[in-house]
Amino acid sequence: MSASWKTNEVRARLAQTTSATALALAAFAALPGAAYAQDAAAEEVADEEEAIVVTGFRAALESAVAEKKNAEQIVESVSAEDIGKLPDASIAESIARLPGLTSQRLNGRSAFISIRGFGPDLSQTLLNGREQTSTGDNRAVEFDQYPSEMVSQVNVYKTPSANIIGQGLVGTVDIRTARPLETGKRVLAFGVKGSLTDLGKLNAGSNDKGYRVNATYIDQFGGDTVGIALTANYVDESYQVQEYNAWGYNDFSGARLIAGNKSFVTSTNLKRFGLGGTLQGDLSDNVRITADLFYSKFDDDIIKRGIELPLSSAFGWTSAGINPGYTVQDGHIVNGTFTNIEAVVNNHKLVRSADLFSSGFNVDWDIGNGWNATFDWGTSRTDRNELIFESNAGTGRGQGVGARDTIGFTQSTTGTVFRPTLNYSDPNLIRLTSPMGWGGIAGGQDGYYNDRLVDDELTTVRFDLEKELDGFFSAVRAGVAYNDRGKSLYADEYFVVLASGAADLRVPDQYLLRPTNLNYLGLGPVISYDPQELLEGGIYRLVPNAVQDVISKNYVVDEELITGYLQAAIDTELGSSQLTGNVGVQVIKAEQSSTGALFFNGVATPTTLGTSYTDWLPSLNLSLRTASDFVIRVGLAREIQRPRMDQMRVSIGYGVDRSGPTPVIRGGGGNPFLEPIRANAADLTFEKYFGTKGYVAAQLFYKKLLNWIYNAEFPFDYTGFPLGAEVVPSRIGTLNAPLNGDGGKIYGVELAGTLPFETFTPSLEGFGVTGGVSYTKSKLRPAPGQPYGDIDGYSRWVANGTAYFEKNGFSARGSVRYRSTFQGELSGFGGNRVRRRARGEMIVDAQLGYDFQPGSSLEGLSLFIQGQNLTNEAFSTINPGAPLEVIDYQTYGRRYQAGITFKF
Repeated sequence: MSASWKTNEVRARLAQTTSATALALAAFAALPGAAYAQDAAAEEVADEEEAIVVTGFRAALESAVAEKKNAEQIVESVSAEDIGKLPDASIAESIARLPGLTSQRLNGRSAFISIRGFGPDLSQTLLNGREQTSTGDNRAVEFDQYPSEMVSQVNVYKTPSANIIGQGLVGTVDIRTARPLETGKRVLAFGVKGSLTDLGKLNAGSNDKGYRVNATYIDQFGGDTVGIALTANYVDESYQVQEYNAWGYNDFSGARLIAGNKSFVTSTNLKRFGLGGTLQGDLSDNVRITADLFYSKFDDDIIKRGIELPLSSAFGWTSAGINPGYTVQDGHIVNGTFTNIEAVVNNHKLVRSADLFSSGFNVDWDIGNGWNATFDWGTSRTDRNELIFESNAGTGRGQGVGARDTIGFTQSTTGTVFRPTLNYSDPNLIRLTSPMGWGGIAGGQDGYYNDRLVDDELTTVRFDLEKELDGFFSAVRAGVAYNDRGKSLYADEYFVVLASGAADLRVPDQYLLRPTNLNYLGLGPVISYDPQELLEGGIYRLVPNAVQDVISKNYVVDEELITGYLQAAIDTELGSSQLTGNVGVQVIKAEQSSTGALFFNGVATPTTLGTSYTDWLPSLNLSLRTASDFVIRVGLAREIQRPRMDQMRVSIGYGVDRSGPTPVIRGGGGNPFLEPIRANAADLTFEKYFGTKGYVAAQLFYKKLLNWIYNAEFPFDYTGFPLGAEVVPSRIGTLNAPLNGDGGKIYGVELAGTLPFETFTPSLEGFGVTGGVSYTKSKLRPAPGQPYGDIDGYSRWVANGTAYFEKNGFSARGSVRYRSTFQGELSGFGGNRVRRRARGEMIVDAQLGYDFQPGSSLEGLSLFIQGQNLTNEAFSTINPGAPLEVIDYQTYGRRYQAGITFKF
């Protein structure tokens, strides 16, 4: 049979008939992608009576090296050390250690992946080869939605291939789960892990400890013609964050002065229940079916408590002042005293919950005579609810009412520390109210309630046909796929007011919690309560907010993609070398539309608008493999990345501008007519392998971006848009929205390698290093007419490395991950995206472990302890070129984990 699963199965069965050493090799073959490493070891068994079996992290590295060596594309790979044992606590952390990749942290967790220094919106994620929906607002997948214990291998393709559907512009991440018939034996594995954060319990009711448990069962029946793999996982973990945030900085008497501060201590409790299952069956010697199911229930409860300080300017508040005698350093006022400050004490609650369901069905049919056909169907659905509940308290309602504070301050490159005189934990002083009178209703709002609902659904159907050939082209493949995706966001927003109508109210004693300590900012304790309990107890009531700004956030985006491809595989000898690869073309016909509202002078009119386009995407991948284990790869391709979902929303507000000599229609909003970002790409790599144990590589890449998506004002045809009684000379006006504008270029170089030291001398067996460093240069304009600058998520330098020792069951490794400054993405008011310049960061992790060896009474038991962020590296953003103008400074603390796994 031509199918690769048949080859792996035959190897496993042969191995089961040999010695106990070969049985251990078959267990290693259970990991997808490890077949090549098994081949090398099996050959050694044939030549020698005994062989050393490599397991654990070293085996995972060898599997990843083999995957890279034998791939026809430029690929980075990470494999599980064993069933249910990815090298790190999360998928994102493991992927972020691959050459040319890194991550951005969310509340201390690695959640989003950047490939070649660029943000997650420029890459794509697949599960078992199928595109997935996301728990986020757009396409970028949050990787902590997938339990690491269910993953057997992750491949990151840096160059496209015509037969991969759903590829990204800078890369494609394909998450793979275990295949039971390829495992070839029964496996029952359990794992338990505990975690501790050294920041402690920052908020009342929060935890500094957590745990996760998992179980995996794999078995075969009916003479190894039916296989099943089941995985269950439950996580209950807490994360703590100390946050500093400045509103900005103003010019004051020839120096720069902080405008205001809004800082919190944040406690988050992540609960996730995951189930995964795979059923495989051989209906005959020629037909194999595979069915996959995955379900994840994700709940993230967050409490944020802190103080908001209007200082040198804030929303028209000008009564605050700064006393004489302040200190100026490097053009900034870094020490002094503010007077007449009216603080706003915040108790905010955020609840993110999501249900993710994914399923797939695959039929692989070896027709005979070199023909092979595959049918694949998949569906992915995410239902997400995000509640943002903000509650305010202070000394009196409105500006100039109640007690005011005199606050000293000292500013540094880690933020500002304050010295208040009021006691912000006194419930008689700090009362429920609107201290500054801010808000969209008379008298100010006492809080805000934003309930955001996101639905994302995707169905894929695919058919492929392959014919094996003799000659220069070893096979020809053709296929067609249909993708139907719909994503919607609905924002249900309310003002929060006191139900009694009182100007202010003391928090009833039954709702008071332990005060929250803000000593890291010098602000001391603050009053604490749960705003949801106040709402349920009738202290608060909700007033609907249905203004245009709220309604315009809502959108429905639908996409239908028909993709066809034709590809020829190349396999021929050139002297003593071998040339392999593929050449092909992919064509995508896209139909997209968005349903929302048009707002003419604030009056909403429901509408649906959209467009269609076709992309032809040729690709060429060549690998010249020499007898001395050198591989030279060339990749040429046209690549695309479809726009963000929120950029494509139809919501457009417009009116007639009569300020000039001629009335002109002007508007702003989304753009349902957007087309993808398109690029021509070239890659060249030089790789030297040491069998399948190690390699070194230099990888060069260049992308000519034919267009880019900017926010700008451009001519727009308002024909068919309602105008009421307005009369204008032309329906051609302007729209301020995302548009496909001029492109640019991205280029860079990556140096990567995995080097077991035994390659150089047997005395260093067990020691080794793996990692890489990449340099990426971007020449793009953040907006039309602006000079070249950095785009979201872009880091010029990315580096990571792991030094390890593993032998006789003992393992130790230390890892470093670095990225230079980048344009970070944070969640702002109402859940909106906020972009800020992030400082470079270096994350240090370490792990120790021991696997009880064969023959031991505890064989199958593994123990480990991990330390994450050991240097307590903060996430920090600043105003560019001004290190004293810190906008964000978030400290996550060190995180420790210990656990056991048992397999039999």
